[in-house]
Amino acid sequence: MPPLQPLAASGLSLVAAPVLVLVLVLSGCGGAAVPGLGGEDAAEAAETPELGACRDLTPADVAQPSNQTETVPCAEPHTAQTYAVGEVPDDLRDLDHDDDAIGAFAYETCTEKLQGFLGADQSLALRTILSWAWFRPTEEAWAAGARWYRCDVVGGNDQLEELIALPETAEGLLLGRAADRWMTCVDGETVAEGRKVPCSQPHDWRAVTTIKLGEDADPYPGDRLVEVRTRDFCSDSVGAWLNYPVDYDYAYSYFHEAEWQAGNRRSICWARTPD
Repeated sequence: MPPLQPLAASGLSLVAAPVLVLVLVLSGCGGAAVPGLGGEDAAEAAETPELGACRDLTPADVAQPSNQTETVPCAEPHTAQTYAVGEVPDDLRDLDHDDDAIGAFAYETCTEKLQGFLGADQSLALRTILSWAWFRPTEEAWAAGARWYRCDVVGGNDQLEELIALPETAEGLLLGRAADRWMTCVDGETVAEGRKVPCSQPHDWRAVTTIKLGEDADPYPGDRLVEVRTRDFCSDSVGAWLNYPVDYDYAYSYFHEAEWQAGNRRSICWARTPD
């Protein structure tokens, strides 16, 4: 994915500075292929995964395109839960298992289904510490005819050394007022130089609002227009969120055309606050 373009500002005057931005992790869209499987392992890889199953995955696991980690009872410690499974569309079935078109389908499908599963709107889904990973059959299983996909909600993001344990079920986890432990903050002088942490931990920045920059059918308006609209909105939005102080620090991040084409229409506003 191309890098996102963020800026930071103090008060109402823009000060250019790099800022790390929040984006739902597309883990499982690439990475090294898993070793070849045979026998019972190959048969297991060809089977459609179980909806609702829980697994104790690691960051290394979610970096792989395929995963056959054993499931665990959801009442036991786990870091991932399968919230969507299905078959790839007919027009993608004859493609290679790592074709970009399949990744684009998984991005759109897993993103949409994640919001419904967690009980989050688009804005909240962009600001949660939770992420998702998608998995496909191994190359050998794909060649044998397996065409399933699997979307897992994951406790954490790509900056955490260890993933966060999920509750027995993550369904509806963000309904109502989401707990700070599930929201994204940054610990550091700037968002770029800091690290993303749950807002229940000490932090300096919080992702507080987002702005929708277009509808699904709209063409990409260009980097400059996206930046200006994001900057102007975040200046006002963060000021309002902080209850209109005399001076305040805010940051904003916006996406480029590649993310727009993948379906993202929102930029993110950050408030400098330890709360």
